[in-house]
Amino acid sequence: MKTILITGATGFIGRNLVEHYCKDNKIIAINHRREVKFRHPNVTWKFCDLRNPKHLVGLFDNVDVCMHFAATTTGAKDIISKPYIHVTDNVVMTSLLMREAYHQGIKHFIFPSCTIMYQKSEIALKESDFDPKDELQSFYYGAGHTKIYLEKMCEFYSRLSDIKYTAIRHSNIYGPHDKYDLEKSHVTGATITKVMTSTDGKVNVWGSGEEKRDLLYVEDFISFVTKALLKQVNSYELYNVGLGKGIKIKDLVRKVIATSGKDLEMVHDLTKPTVPTSLFLDCSKANTELGWSPDHNLDQGIKKTLNWYKNNFDL
Repeated sequence: MKTILITGATGFIGRNLVEHYCKDNKIIAINHRREVKFRHPNVTWKFCDLRNPKHLVGLFDNVDVCMHFAATTTGAKDIISKPYIHVTDNVVMTSLLMREAYHQGIKHFIFPSCTIMYQKSEIALKESDFDPKDELQSFYYGAGHTKIYLEKMCEFYSRLSDIKYTAIRHSNIYGPHDKYDLEKSHVTGATITKVMTSTDGKVNVWGSGEEKRDLLYVEDFISFVTKALLKQVNSYELYNVGLGKGIKIKDLVRKVIATSGKDLEMVHDLTKPTVPTSLFLDCSKANTELGWSPDHNLDQGIKKTLNWYKNNFDL
């Protein structure tokens, strides 16, 4: 039995990680602003503001693995209107956490990066397709460079110690416990909310819906984390993790409508903010080195997510 520290444990991915790993491990789950709604004998909850160095003292005592999923994250509206909110807090908390993990000598540090440093593309992108000389898209400039910096911090600390670091450039994750608040949700969560709460027979889509996204079911993301913990050889690795296929937003909306069984019309609102980019990932490195590949296609993942939504929201 390992002792796993999971930050952001009341958030979307963090909550799923806690529920999964608590079955066979001791979990130290960090919460900050959200209410704790999950209890288990193997889970110890700790309130912690990761931006405060004093809160980190003793946090890693007897910890084997840190899964760092605390972050300031929002949807397209804030990405366009307030891009700065993804920068400062995320750098501060992650830098402090890495330093403390280094001092305490844990065994493995899992860091979720993202894919916003990639250029838009109609072909699957490999990790090596990122070129630091390329200008990042304007709406991702701050957050993208923040993630690149933190990836390099993982590599830096891996050179100072025996700790393994895994940086994950993951695509859009969806599934149970996702954000379904339209002000904060990402594309899949927002689409599901719009479909399931429609009362006028329509689903409002921001923008043209032509942009493509790579969508990965959260259970497949967790299976990657498990593979990395068990099979990663080198002290630092960077992996793409996604479904490996792109789907247009308008096609995603049609798919969610069809899976829901509702008879709804899709309406485009071109006045709303959108992130006009398309990309999907080549995850062959994760497959070759770790033996990982997704178990759920998009239809399966959406069906399981809709079933969870129906069981957890008053409709």
